[in-house]
Amino acid sequence: MPMTMSRARVARRIATAAAFGGGGVGLLGVATVGVLLTEVRLARRTVGGSSDIPPCADGRYGAAFGHRTDRPPLRLGFLGDSTAAGQGVHRASQTPGALLASGLAALSELPVDFRNVALPGAQSDDLERQVELMLAVGTEVPDVCVIMIGANDVTHRMPPAQSVRHLAEAVRRLRAAGCEVVVGTCPDLGSVEPVYQPLRWVARRLSRQLAAAQTIGVIESGGRTVSLGDLLGPEFEARPRELFGPDNYHPSAEGYATAAMAVLPTLCASLGLWPEEERPEPARGEGLLPVEQAAAEAASEGGTEVTASRAPWALLKHRRRRQLPTAERTGPSSVTP
Repeated sequence: MPMTMSRARVARRIATAAAFGGGGVGLLGVATVGVLLTEVRLARRTVGGSSDIPPCADGRYGAAFGHRTDRPPLRLGFLGDSTAAGQGVHRASQTPGALLASGLAALSELPVDFRNVALPGAQSDDLERQVELMLAVGTEVPDVCVIMIGANDVTHRMPPAQSVRHLAEAVRRLRAAGCEVVVGTCPDLGSVEPVYQPLRWVARRLSRQLAAAQTIGVIESGGRTVSLGDLLGPEFEARPRELFGPDNYHPSAEGYATAAMAVLPTLCASLGLWPEEERPEPARGEGLLPVEQAAAEAASEGGTEVTASRAPWALLKHRRRRQLPTAERTGPSSVTP
């Protein structure tokens, strides 16, 4: 609990600095940073990432549902970094966007038109460009957008207040355009296998701190968040050969499916499609908490959703996951994976 409260205080400081245009909020001392830079150089020799171009998953999912209804397709947009783009897998059907589009189609019983503008290597300052693409004149505004961002902000030492400011602005612009927004917060970089101590401990600390601050910024901008860090951390550490891809950095197909299963309930709930009430169930550890406390607790427990309630409160939920259907695309802009 003391660690959670400390993380909540720092997350609030970062979010406040972001809201008022402040600079970075330092989380580490200068001497520690010097040690980390040495460790980062060593880690990068082992973890090089992947230069492969992620498979394009854009297109229509669940087209068969279109023959059963006159309702228009749902529109799903994806923004973010290499994880949002699906880097590390070779089939479009294995990317998180395709998995979520298929899940949304199955639960809504409507076709889903999917579009991804995420960019491998992107930091949060690229979200402005991505939002411009998503809302460009001549394109239909998505019903809901998913953003996955933050890992590159940590590894490239972007000031956390700056990172949160870019993300919050992206959420505000999408919400102003009439789009629901779900953010998968910064993943746990301490789970990357070739990263050793002391970098592993610090990477975990920085990742969770950024995730908590992101949650505050997103909630106060009208979006919802799902924490990915602690969900993926223990599972990835226990089964790295299965959940990490060949580059030992990006998730494998099974890893992406694990993340998508965590995001799907919140994605559907944002559109009123999830079969659970929007109220806390205390028996499952859910409740109404101050926003910063909810953010800190979510950063420590993966798969946790945080949704705005009456200010300054937020709803903390642990939604039940469902098995994802197989991703199938149809339409002129897509190819069968």
